[in-house]
Amino acid sequence: MDKNNLKTSCLINNYNYAEFVSEAIYSALNQTVKFDEIIIVDDASTDNSAEVIANFTHLDNVKFILKQKNQGQLSSFNQGFLAATGDIIFFLDADDIYESQYLETALNFYKSHSECDFIFCAYKKIGVVEETFQADTVDLDLGYSVIRTLYSGEWIGSITSTLSMRREIIRKFLPIPNIEDWRVRADDCLVWGASLVGAKKFYMSKPLVMYRIHSNNQYHNKKFLNIDNSYEYKRFWKRNSLFNYIMQKNNFSFPLLLAFTSLNELKTIPFPKYKDFILYLKIIILFEHTFFWKTKGIILLFSYFLKNMMAEKLKTW
Repeated sequence: MDKNNLKTSCLINNYNYAEFVSEAIYSALNQTVKFDEIIIVDDASTDNSAEVIANFTHLDNVKFILKQKNQGQLSSFNQGFLAATGDIIFFLDADDIYESQYLETALNFYKSHSECDFIFCAYKKIGVVEETFQADTVDLDLGYSVIRTLYSGEWIGSITSTLSMRREIIRKFLPIPNIEDWRVRADDCLVWGASLVGAKKFYMSKPLVMYRIHSNNQYHNKKFLNIDNSYEYKRFWKRNSLFNYIMQKNNFSFPLLLAFTSLNELKTIPFPKYKDFILYLKIIILFEHTFFWKTKGIILLFSYFLKNMMAEKLKTW
C-alpha cells in the first residue's frame, strides 16, 4: 500500500435522525480533502430518513444501504464495513458533524505516522451543551494496549464520530455477530476490538468533530443507565463475549510470562503517565500466576518507572 495514496471511506450510521442526517452528510461531503466514498447505512428508520438520504444518492461517491430490519448500531457498522473499500475507515453518527478540515488533518497524521493504526480526536459538544472536550492538550502516541484491554477492560478511545482506523486492523474483528448485545454503544466494539487485535493508537488534540447533545443521545444522557441497575453487570458479560469472539477469530490466547509482556507493552507508550504504571502493576499483581515472575515483574516495572522519573527530571533541569 502506498502510504501517500490512501483511499478513504466514511461510514455514516443512521436511525430516525432525519432532522440531522443531511447536516452530517454535508459535513462529510464538504471536506477540504474529499472522501473517496461515503457509505450511509439506514437501520430501517421509521421517520423520513430514507427520503432525506435519497437526495444524495446521485453523487458518485455516495452509497446508500437501506436495511429492511432494525438491528442496531453494530449491525450498521458490520454492513458499512463490508461495503467499504477504503484503506482508512472513518465513522460518523448521523447526528454529528465533521469540521471541514477533519479528513485532511487525520489523513496527514496517518501519512506522517506510518505506525499509526487508530486515531481519535478531541471534539466540541453542540446542542443543549456547548463545550470542548479534550483528553489532553497535545497529540499523544498511546502505544499498544492488548494487555491492558484484555486484563482490565481498558477503554482507549472516544465517541464514534471521532474514530478512524486502518482497514487491516478493522478487518480482524468486523463483522461481529453479537448484534443484539450492541444495538447501542457499538463504539465499544470499535475501541476494544482495535486494542485487542494490536492497533497502535494515537490521539489528536485538535477538536475536529461536533458532537450533538440532544434528548435522544444515549451516550451523553446517563439517565438511561438508571432505568436498569444491572446495566454495568450486563455490559461486563457482553464485553466478555465480545473479547472471546475476537480472540477466537484471531487465534489469540492469554500470554505466558505476563510480567514481560506487560512491561514491553508499557514501553510502547513514549511518555507513560503515573496511572499507566499503576494499571500494569495491578495487572501483574492480580494475573501473573507464578510468584517468581510476579515478583520479578514488579521489580522490573518499578525500575522502569524510576528510570522514566529520572529522565523527566533531567529534562526539566
